[in-house]
Amino acid sequence: MRRLSFLKEVFLMKKTFAAYRLSMKEFRSVRVITATAMLMAASIVLGYFTLDIGPYLKIGFSTLVNQIAALLFGPVVGAVYNGLLDVIKYFIKPTGPFFPGFTVSAMISGLIYGTAFYRKKISFRRILAAEFAVCLLVNVILGTYWLSLLYGKGFLVLLPMRALKNLVQCPVNAVLFRFLAGRMEAIGLFRPFRDS
Repeated sequence: MRRLSFLKEVFLMKKTFAAYRLSMKEFRSVRVITATAMLMAASIVLGYFTLDIGPYLKIGFSTLVNQIAALLFGPVVGAVYNGLLDVIKYFIKPTGPFFPGFTVSAMISGLIYGTAFYRKKISFRRILAAEFAVCLLVNVILGTYWLSLLYGKGFLVLLPMRALKNLVQCPVNAVLFRFLAGRMEAIGLFRPFRDS
C-alpha cells in the first residue's frame, strides 16, 4: 500500500496543475531561458559521446542534462526544452530521417521528469520511478512503435532488443542521475534557481 501511495504522489499528485502553472511561469525569467540554453548546449556536446550499438540501440549521456532541466524548471519547461532540443539536434547532427514522433516522445519524457522532480525532495526511489516510467512508456513502447513505422520493421521484432537495452539502461541512468543531482545539490548549484 505504501508503494501505491508513493506512485500516486509522484505521478498523480494533488498539486499537479499548480506545479504545471508554476513551471509555465518559469518562461518569464531571463535567467531560466539562459540556463536552459546553456543546458541545451551541454546536452548537445554530451550527445556526441553516444555509444551506437546497432541501428536501433544507442546509449547516451545527454539524458542527465535533460533531467536536470526538468528538475530545475518543471514539467512544462522540461517538455518544451526536450522538444526544441530534439529538433535542434536533428539539424546539427541528423542520425536518420526526421520523425515528429520522436519529438513527441522527448516532450513526454520532459513532462514525466518535471512532474516527478520539480520542487520536490529527490530520493532514489523517486528517480527510479520516473526513470522506469520513461523507459517503459516512452523508450520501449513509443520508441519501438516509432521505429516500426519509420523503418517498416515489425513492432514485436524490435521490442525484445529495445526492452533489454532499457532494462539495463534504466537503473544505470537512475544511479548516474542520483549521483549527479546529489553532487550538484551539495555544492549549491540548484540554489539560485530554487530560491527565485
